[in-house]
Amino acid sequence: MHIIHEVIGSAQLYLEETSKMEASVKFTPLPEGYGVTIGNSLRRVLLSSLPGTAVTGIKFPGYTHEYTAVKGVKESLFDVTLNLRELQLNKHTKGVEVIELPLKKSGVLTAKDLKVSSDIEILDPEQVIMTCDGADAKVKVQIRVEKGVGYRLVNNIDNSSEEDPEMILIDADFSPVKHVRYQVEPARVGELTNLDELNLTVKTDGGIEAVKAIKLASNLLQDYFALFNVDDAYTDEEFTTSFEELKKRKESEELAAQKAQETSFTPIDILGLSQRTLNALVNGGVTSVEQLLTTPMSQLVQLRGFGQKAKSELEQVLKERGYTPGMPPQPTQAPAA
Repeated sequence: MHIIHEVIGSAQLYLEETSKMEASVKFTPLPEGYGVTIGNSLRRVLLSSLPGTAVTGIKFPGYTHEYTAVKGVKESLFDVTLNLRELQLNKHTKGVEVIELPLKKSGVLTAKDLKVSSDIEILDPEQVIMTCDGADAKVKVQIRVEKGVGYRLVNNIDNSSEEDPEMILIDADFSPVKHVRYQVEPARVGELTNLDELNLTVKTDGGIEAVKAIKLASNLLQDYFALFNVDDAYTDEEFTTSFEELKKRKESEELAAQKAQETSFTPIDILGLSQRTLNALVNGGVTSVEQLLTTPMSQLVQLRGFGQKAKSELEQVLKERGYTPGMPPQPTQAPAA
């Protein structure tokens, strides 16, 4: 991790799930240039490397290629294959399965008319497949469905190796992620104004939840990059650190501050306040100098009996004794012998 995080603190990840199919991530603050580096890497993996389901072939009885008109169907066979490529399905197991679409009714046939097994889930039942001009229950279109990764283009070798001459192969896009958008905006921490904020939005077809898709993509990247650092792991302690180390350090500092606050208790009586002002503070629960210094004046003036005169008196006493509001008193050190 970049050494600049020693100054700006650990990067924070804010994940918002709009729906199961859409999620947004904000990652900030990041060193300059890291927004594009991380955002583009995640985008490429999300669009190309997640497993999904797609139609890879269609068998229409009596037809051997897609460039033809089909009797009883309004669309050409080519248009039907284009509609099949848009089907949103989720196959739960690996392997090939053939589903059927019987032409048993005239009119528009949609995804809900498909005959599928329990292993396949239809994500968009209203997706149009074809328009049937003449119903014929004897005609059953066979559709081959597979689960895979990436994009598969059909080539001549695939066609020649296909055993069924009537099976028309279709280019398949298996990715369940349909849209990824990332935007890098400027971020600021203190006087550093050249930092990055990464905003990433992911939409899926429902085959995988958007949040899970983001996590899976990040895990894939992590697995590949880990191979570079398996043996003889190298780090440069002067210019690199880790989020885990920053987290441990922050927790240690908070614990030390909490213990110091618990062990230090300076009675408020030593300030020499008037009895009226002292009673107002004590009755309001302010009993130590440490507690007094960390309590805003706007909160003190709301205490019963603590008016403008008490406020002026307290400010004068604190000033005379060298106390700074918001900072607990420092322990006095004994002079060296």
